[in-house]
This record gives sequence, C-alpha cells and structure tokens, in this order.
Amino acid sequence: MGGSASNSNGSSSRSMHSRVGRNNQRYNSGGERLVAGVVPLTADQNYVLLIQSTRRKGWVLPKGGWESDETCEEAAQREAWEEGGISIQVDYTLPKIEEKRAAKPSKERAIYHFYQATVLKEHADWPEKHKRERKWFTYSQARAALEARPELQAALDASTMNRL
Repeated sequence: MGGSASNSNGSSSRSMHSRVGRNNQRYNSGGERLVAGVVPLTADQNYVLLIQSTRRKGWVLPKGGWESDETCEEAAQREAWEEGGISIQVDYTLPKIEEKRAAKPSKERAIYHFYQATVLKEHADWPEKHKRERKWFTYSQARAALEARPELQAALDASTMNRL
C-alpha cells in the first residue's frame, strides 16, 4: 500500500503531512475546544494502542482537534492515521468527556469525542513517525500509563476492552 491507504468510507490516499494550526478548529457555544479521538483496540479487544505525547513524553490515545471541514468520526480517523499510523474501523461512539484538568489562562478547556475502533493495519510510515512512538498495552498497563490524564482514562473505561 505504500504511503496511501483507503479509509472506511472508501476515499483514496491519505496525506503524509499532519494538519497544523487551529484555523479550522471547532469550538462549542461555551468556548470549549472540540476534540476527536480513538480508543484503538486489537480485534480480540485484549490490547489498546497508545502513542507517545509530543509535549510530555507520556502515553496518550490518538486525538486532536475536530476541524470544520470534517465530521467528528473523520477527525478521529485522521488523528489515528497522523499520530498512530493506523487504519481503523470505528465500532462505537463513546460518551462525551469533559476536560478534567484545571483550566489555565493560556489553555482553553476541551470536550472529547472518542470512538472505540478496531485497528485494521499498522503502517510502517506515517506523518508523525519521526516524533511519536506507539506501543500496545493491556487494560491495566494502559490505565496506569494514562494516570496523569483522567479524561483519557475515562475514554478507556468507556470502551468494551477486556480488563486483563
């Protein structure tokens, strides 16, 4: 497949460049940033794929801004590709999650829209390969790795992942 892959809606190739900036970023009426993401699982639901955060070097779920030219599900699929280098099948919409961290004057609060997804393929090359690692975790390993991010733990907990 090289640098391109079909996504679930049958569109053709994916970009090898991540979107940057927030010109097309969606916000709700309360000024909260709308974020789309995935809980990417193996087909047997025994493992979840986490990616390395570029800011804190901890582990996170693939997620990012939901932009005005895409549906929430398309944004989640794009983030899975850009950050994790994975092709996914979206299985379920998970409950919305409000930002748990205290608001900082320099940072807006967020509302997270996560989807449970099955990983169909891990690609050898992807847009953020040079700045992120990816790794499979069991539920208990992932829960511990996400300890500093309660909103990401909430997404993991909402999934039907096997609790190993």
